[in-house]
Amino acid sequence: MHSSLLASTLISFLLLVISLCGFCAVNQQGFFFFFFQLFQSCLLLLTTVDWILGDDEIYSGGSFYANSSDLGRLYSIGSLVDVYSPACKRARISAPFLFGSSGFEQNKRPSIEVLPDECLFEIFRRVPEGKERSSCACVSKKWLMLLSSIRRNEFCNSSAAAEKKETVAPVRNDVEMVSCEENREVESDGYLTRSLEGKKATDMRLAAIAVGTSSRGGLGKLFIRGSNSVRGVTNLGLSTIARGCPSLRALSLWNVPFVGDEGLFEIAKECHLLEKLDLTNCPSISNKGLIAVAENCPNLSSLNIESCSKIGNEGLQTIGKLCPKLQSISIKDCPLVGDHGVSSLLSSASSALTRVKLQALNITDFSLAVIGHYGKAVTNLALSGLQHVSEKGFWVMGNAKGLQKLMSLTITSCRGITDVSLEAIAKGSMNLKQMCLRKCCFVSDNGLVAFAKAAGSLESLQLEECNRVSQSGIVGALSNCGAKLKALSLVKCMGIKDMAFRMSASSPCSSLRYLSIRNCPGFGSASMAMIGKLCPQLQHVDLSGLCGITDAGLLPLLESCEAGLVKVNLSGCLSLTDEVVSALARLHGGTLELLNLDGCRKITDASLLAITENCLFLSDLDVSKCAVTDSGITILSSAEQLNLQVLSLSGCSEVSNKILPCLKKMGRTLVGLNLQNCSSISSSTVELLVESLWRCDILS
Repeated sequence: MHSSLLASTLISFLLLVISLCGFCAVNQQGFFFFFFQLFQSCLLLLTTVDWILGDDEIYSGGSFYANSSDLGRLYSIGSLVDVYSPACKRARISAPFLFGSSGFEQNKRPSIEVLPDECLFEIFRRVPEGKERSSCACVSKKWLMLLSSIRRNEFCNSSAAAEKKETVAPVRNDVEMVSCEENREVESDGYLTRSLEGKKATDMRLAAIAVGTSSRGGLGKLFIRGSNSVRGVTNLGLSTIARGCPSLRALSLWNVPFVGDEGLFEIAKECHLLEKLDLTNCPSISNKGLIAVAENCPNLSSLNIESCSKIGNEGLQTIGKLCPKLQSISIKDCPLVGDHGVSSLLSSASSALTRVKLQALNITDFSLAVIGHYGKAVTNLALSGLQHVSEKGFWVMGNAKGLQKLMSLTITSCRGITDVSLEAIAKGSMNLKQMCLRKCCFVSDNGLVAFAKAAGSLESLQLEECNRVSQSGIVGALSNCGAKLKALSLVKCMGIKDMAFRMSASSPCSSLRYLSIRNCPGFGSASMAMIGKLCPQLQHVDLSGLCGITDAGLLPLLESCEAGLVKVNLSGCLSLTDEVVSALARLHGGTLELLNLDGCRKITDASLLAITENCLFLSDLDVSKCAVTDSGITILSSAEQLNLQVLSLSGCSEVSNKILPCLKKMGRTLVGLNLQNCSSISSSTVELLVESLWRCDILS
């Protein structure tokens, strides 16, 4: 009883001294040193007096000496402490004895844990922020977690401490803190951003972030990608962020199975400024957590939910009603989300909602009808993998006339997209500028032409794996798209066959500037010649992977381009020869800036000679896996007017160490050099290049 009374008295005295010092205008560093000296003395006094005032029981086994090694950890180097124990008294202990080679030892708690959490709480909340507070967090895991549990408004910060901007102090090996090297701190949009990935994502690191960023104004953005398999992120870690970082504006949780509604409750309770929330593969978070966010975070503007099996209609309904600033919503692969949730969200959402993405959901035609009627503010709409939506749903969405502000539409793997529904969408979206159709197997030439006629504002059209579209549909779309279409992209469209086509009734598409035809094996020389005549103002051409293109097919396109080509990608066009490159350099050398000939095995040094003689502004050249030699690189380096910034020679087996002087000469402008898989270039040559071209990023 005497011991408890004395301990209580000492703790009260300690708190009184600390409180008085906190109100005094003293130097903070001196106060911090004084606090630790007083703390050490009190601990020693507590231990000694606790033994002296122990129970009056006789220890018959002789004298007993308490182990003071733990207590000594708090003392400076060189101080030795002996606790004297008379034979008539025995030390009061609460732990069993351990038998070792040196006799009996007491298994007692470290002296650093003598003070209760309530006492430490009162002490820590008076410690100045910055280096002092971070130093306390580095002492032990217990102190770290206790510090991270204190809310920012519970700290007693002085004005001088608030002005400090200190970094997290070095840490002990047994305390799992975050260093700047392990998890980079960057300023993003004016907010401090931290990211944890994989095994580095633990509760201890989140606690360290909460403590370490408090002196910098608090955390603005937090990204957690994955989780430690043994000590993964849990509700406790998220709670420390909530209490220590009320300024949090963006939170992204990916693949964190141990974080549930409790953690999201804390975020919603403390972080009222939250604007962006991303929940991906969070199986423990349900509607309750989402409702808590809706009720406490009125500034929420962006919400992404993916593969969350417990989130359904109720959560989305509450989000729509209570988040008036919601601008972007993305929902993917959530089995409990149906028509009721999507329709409630869209019908109750304010005019701020402009971006909607729905993917792999169990919704029907009813949801699309609601989108068409209530989506008056939607500008970007993406629909993917909606297996229960039919042609009727898309037709109603278009004819509802509610998507007047829609500018970008992406539809992927939806069987309900047909020629009829595609035309209805075009008629109901008069401001549509970008259209992307992927894996829409029921769209044919007729639907594509009808869409092009109705979409008077269309500027970009992308077709990917739409195998019912043929050459006739492409020509018809280009001829009827009006004067605004600027970009056309065809990817893996297997229905396009190379055949002669009469264009007597076709008007040219003079507005097209960007043409990308990639991996369409049926697109050959005849089709290319037709495109060249139909689109005379091309500036950017990407024909990568077109193995059927020959010199005879590409030359008409080069000759038809009146504006001058700027970027040309011919990678994988195996049949092209030096004749095409020479013509390209001669006709467009005054405008050409990028040329990619990767994998064109018939390209030789003759092409490099044509480039040096005609190209004035070429900055990016890729001749990987071409038949160029040392002579060609020598010719290239001799062009005084050529200022290459990026040169790729990957896989050029005929290029050897002899080009070292040439590359050094070009090094005055090079910022990127690719020498991967160049078997004739030795590692020593690469090392010399690295030393000489210190401004250039060299891949080898």
